[in-house]
Order: sequence, then structure tokens, then C-alpha cells
Amino acid sequence: MLEISPTVSIPESEIELSAIRSQGAGGQNVNKVSTAIHLRFDIQVSSLPDFYKEQLLMLNDRRINKEGVVVIKSQEHRTQEQNREEALQRLQELIKSVAVLKKKRKPTKPTRSSQRKRLDSKIKRSRIKSSRKQVTD
Repeated sequence: MLEISPTVSIPESEIELSAIRSQGAGGQNVNKVSTAIHLRFDIQVSSLPDFYKEQLLMLNDRRINKEGVVVIKSQEHRTQEQNREEALQRLQELIKSVAVLKKKRKPTKPTRSSQRKRLDSKIKRSRIKSSRKQVTD
């Protein structure tokens, strides 16, 4: 069970984990041992609440493909178990990130004093610059 919040969790049966060989340099071992983990999680058929599903599908993230499947590849660590934990943690963070509701911005107007200060500073700057001009007779 991957726990997202006290009330929301994902059963391990909905998460597809497969071991693959890591990319890049690493000597002879990298060609023999499948230590990287490829995680696939289908959002639409999961048991997540509808709110999470909608938010995840609306998210513009390269890890979520057009079919609504989250694909995470973890190959940072040397062992398969560490990469597995890393991939599950990244999935958990992705799902937790959509649960946080952003505050709606309240449009505000500048105060009279801030407007006056801004205009006064513009006038002052203008006077400084105009005093730099070359004097003509």
C-alpha cells in the first residue's frame, strides 16, 4: 500500500513495477544486472478519488502521457530495491502535489500614497536626467 494521505492510499496491485537495465557508464555490471525500475501507474483505472484523478490529468507533466499513465524511471541507485523505493516516493510526491489547493489571487489596487510615491520618484528621476543634457546657447 502506497499511502498518500490518512484517507487515501493506492494498493500495490495498481502500480506496475518492472526491472530494466540502467543506462550510461557503469562497467561490466551495468550490462548484466537489471537495477533500474520502470514504474507505470494508470490514473483512470486506479482507485484514487475523482478529485485526484482530475487534477493529475489536468497537470502538464512530462511523466504523464496522453493515455493518462504515469511513467517514472528510477536508475540513480546501485540496487534494485533502492530504485524501487525512489520510484514509489516520486509517485507519492506527484500525487500529493495535486492535493494542495492553490489560493486564488485577490486583485488589489495600489494605495494613493504608493501611487504618489511612484510618480514623485519618476519626476525626481526625470529632473536628474534633464539636468545632464548639454546646455545650448
